Amino acid sequence: MSGKVMKNIASYLSRCSSRRVESRTFMVYDKPNFRGQQYLLTRGEYPEYQNTIGFNDCIQSCRIVPVHKGPFRMRIYERPNFEGQMHELTNDCDSIQDRYHTSDMQSCNVMEGYWLMFELPNYKGRMFYLRPGEYSNLRELISDDMRFNSIRRITES
Repeated sequence: MSGKVMKNIASYLSRCSSRRVESRTFMVYDKPNFRGQQYLLTRGEYPEYQNTIGFNDCIQSCRIVPVHKGPFRMRIYERPNFEGQMHELTNDCDSIQDRYHTSDMQSCNVMEGYWLMFELPNYKGRMFYLRPGEYSNLRELISDDMRFNSIRRITES
């Protein structure tokens, strides 16, 4: 694959049942235009990738996750529009509820680095990729009432 992103790659991958990532890190999506369920692919083999990553059909779009060599920093907020309790993270958090005693996070500001937010504690369940920027309402970005319970920095593998 050439280029940094592919908005619709289903036609290229329709006959493949496994994947190998030789270098870099990729975020893949089960819908075109970087939508739908997401999964991070790092260097390695992914035999029968549909079972491995949990996609029902196939990878529809992907983007390269840039390498970040500096510090990591983001602020999470309890409510939309950067309201409610705010907590600043510079490292991974395996349980937002346990560490910050809050049951929900609805907006965030990623100041430095690339991050993954997970549906379940200990970096499990569905994930959501965050690039630097402001996310004033995370619920609008996802299709259901998914809550985020852990956060991990994306570092070089």
